[in-house]
Amino acid sequence: MRRQKHLITVSALVLIVAVALYFVLTNLYALPLAASEEAGPIDAMFQAHFAIIAFLFSLIMVFVLYAAVVFRRQPGDTEDGPHIHGHTGLEITWTVVPVILVIGFAAWAVVTLRNLVRPDPAEMVVKVYSEQWRWTFAYPEYDNLESAELALPVDQPIVFEMESSDVIHSFWVPEFRVKQDLVPGRKTFLRITPTLIGNYRLRCAEICGNAHSSMQAEVRVLSAADFDAWIDERQDRPAFAQLTPEERGAFWYSNEGFGCAGCHSVDGSRLVGPSWLGLYGRTEQLEDGATITVDDEYIHNAILDPAAQIVAGYPNVMQPIYEQLFADKQAEILADEGVEIDIIADLIAYIQTLEE
Repeated sequence: MRRQKHLITVSALVLIVAVALYFVLTNLYALPLAASEEAGPIDAMFQAHFAIIAFLFSLIMVFVLYAAVVFRRQPGDTEDGPHIHGHTGLEITWTVVPVILVIGFAAWAVVTLRNLVRPDPAEMVVKVYSEQWRWTFAYPEYDNLESAELALPVDQPIVFEMESSDVIHSFWVPEFRVKQDLVPGRKTFLRITPTLIGNYRLRCAEICGNAHSSMQAEVRVLSAADFDAWIDERQDRPAFAQLTPEERGAFWYSNEGFGCAGCHSVDGSRLVGPSWLGLYGRTEQLEDGATITVDDEYIHNAILDPAAQIVAGYPNVMQPIYEQLFADKQAEILADEGVEIDIIADLIAYIQTLEE
């Protein structure tokens, strides 16, 4: 009878402590807002893990502490305790039950993963391009419209076709739960169905270089009507030929252009490269101790051969790829609009407007 009383007491304590610990874990490690269909099954697995952790921790610690308190040696008791050599049934139980739990969770995870990666006939393709340190998105169904902002229609299945041009990056919107690496030289895929209208933040979840922390992008989940309006607004933007050099320069600077904003600020704050605020006409000291005045020639050379004259205090991380990128873009605009532009001249014109 006394043994049964101890068993009932310990069982009640295990249940109480497990419930309390589950409450603590689910609040201490609260998940972000769920904003996709994929979040449901993933959150369910998280909750199940928290429940198992809380129960197993309570099962062990309650028995240990209860035994230490209730069955402690009493004053004046000098006899040896009973010698217990084991309990075959208990040992089989604590071996078999965890194995069943692990296999069960593994099977659950496999089924969940298969459902997450299963193609949907109604899915819309969005292409994702990553490079140090910016994101670009393209919509093949809308004349390959490109944007530095990711807009998605709510309740529309999406498949992201993702590529990296340099190092490994990782696409992660916490509210969507799912995450996928972008690997140079291969195409990776990620499927989601956004379910909650709102604004979110895309982060790179793989350390990718000096400006990794700033490699982010706005994500907007819109109603179908608002998404169509967003597409129309993007497609109706003025042609490059209708913009001034300064306006084109601001566009090339942005993440929708060539992503200069990822390394150079325009407000004086320090990023990977020198700020463009008050840059034109400024005297800069170089790594080799020499000084230069920032003019058209220096900016031109710094873009095409970035390793030639490094400003002191800044790392040499800019890649010598922009001559070809600019040439390709200029040829594309010439073919589309019949106008010749000079992207470097546009950038210089924009920099000249950034006076302190």
